[in-house]
Amino acid sequence: MKMTHSLRGRLLWFLLAAITLAALAQATIAYRTALHDADQIFDYHMQQMALSLRSGTPLSNNEGRARAEADSASGNDDMVVQMWSPDGVQMFHSVSRARLPQRAVLGFSNVRANGTTYRVFSIQTANQTVQVAQDLAVRRNMAGNLALRTLGPIAVMMPILMLVVWWVVSGSLKPVARVRSQLASRQADDLSPVSDNGLPDEVRPVVQELNLLFGRVQAAFDAQQHFVADAAHELRTPLAALRLQAQSLDRADNPEARRVAVGRLTAGIDRATRLVEQLLVLARHEASAQGGAAPRPVDLSDLARRTVADLAGVAANKGVDLGVQQADPATIDGQPDALQILLRNLVDNAVKYTPGGGTVDIAVHAEGGRIVVLVEDSGPGIPPEERERVFDRFYRVAGSEAAGSGLGLAIIKAIAERHGATLALDKSERLGGLKASVTFEAQAPLQQPSSR
Repeated sequence: MKMTHSLRGRLLWFLLAAITLAALAQATIAYRTALHDADQIFDYHMQQMALSLRSGTPLSNNEGRARAEADSASGNDDMVVQMWSPDGVQMFHSVSRARLPQRAVLGFSNVRANGTTYRVFSIQTANQTVQVAQDLAVRRNMAGNLALRTLGPIAVMMPILMLVVWWVVSGSLKPVARVRSQLASRQADDLSPVSDNGLPDEVRPVVQELNLLFGRVQAAFDAQQHFVADAAHELRTPLAALRLQAQSLDRADNPEARRVAVGRLTAGIDRATRLVEQLLVLARHEASAQGGAAPRPVDLSDLARRTVADLAGVAANKGVDLGVQQADPATIDGQPDALQILLRNLVDNAVKYTPGGGTVDIAVHAEGGRIVVLVEDSGPGIPPEERERVFDRFYRVAGSEAAGSGLGLAIIKAIAERHGATLALDKSERLGGLKASVTFEAQAPLQQPSSR
């Protein structure tokens, strides 16, 4: 028979089977106990009977016959009494169809005769040997009757116990059925927590983990909605500007005006392209964070060198000296793609805001249990009162001439927090511009993103 996968069905099957096995075990124990007690009692009576028949003078045949008739008047073949003279002549035999072998083992013994087994007690005196035998079937029947009387109340209680078990199991699983009904009746966008009131301790952790999953999915939905809203808001302005610049180009009536209009349109396209790229980077990071990609060992020094190699052409075109000042061996567990975005955005911002002929340096310091990544530049820096606000999405420092989307530092901060790192902005004492430092704690675990 195929075992059911229902928890309720399994509990009922196993508990009912346990009750049945317990009843059978009780019957077996009762039978064996009753049989043992019957053996003790009947052995004692057989011994006392044999001792009462013992006498100093052997019985005559007539006396033996008379006593035999008196002892077996009931015609019971279950008990057999035999008496033998010292020379092996049978002096007495109770009236019974049963015949025992003419052999006597003193004390108790079991003898197979007449198709059954007899329990025999033999005692010998100077004048005679007395044997008292009893069919063991009598004892087994008595033990069986006692076991049935013991099992009777259990047989009556078994259906009641089964009903109680069914009621208890069904009642205990009602909260589980309630949770199932709640989930079945929900709309697709309903991610509110499921109530775990009254749930068994074995099921409550499952519902709690389900609620945590709902929370993470809700956070992902909220982040997606915020992202779409921010993207729609921020794309509206550059697209409107592109439309105006295209109209200005269409109205240009001389080559100089057309050249200016084309330049403005190209700059607008570049700004829109940069914004779209940053939005895509932000979306990719949030998707990676919500997906919980498994961390891998990342060599930050090697990552710094590769970032410098990738942006060397951009820095050279602007006349900025870009290089790695220090690169200590430093490896952390993290997401390589996200850390690449973090370092690339830091260096790209430094190059973008540093005037031609300036310097941008990257350094990786391993300081005890911490790893610090520094990006310093010789640009204008950020005023102290603006250093916290620049981490907000789409916020740009007033008066900044470099084109940007206001998303770079927000992305950097999100990735740093994801890796348990601390991002700080300060003035570079060595180069005079901005110093951005990202401090990683040794073996810091990746953190789950929080809902906004």
